[in-house]
Amino acid sequence: MMETACVSGLELLVDYLEGQLPASTVAVLESHVAGCQRCQAFIASYQATPRILRDATDTPLPAGAQTSLLEWLRKQRRE
Repeated sequence: MMETACVSGLELLVDYLEGQLPASTVAVLESHVAGCQRCQAFIASYQATPRILRDATDTPLPAGAQTSLLEWLRKQRRE
């Protein structure tokens, strides 16, 4: 039962986080999340993603790393 609730809630996550769901749906989701560590962790990681991406892209690549990475990616695509 919990697995089904987790999957169903996942489909609503973006609308939930953006405040786009009806109050009755929010109440059901929040009730589930309050007792589900997996969903709590997932929501926390989803909310942290923009900050993580900003932090990761705020640091410049070392000299030559971009060229090396692009060459590696091109090679992987050919194989």
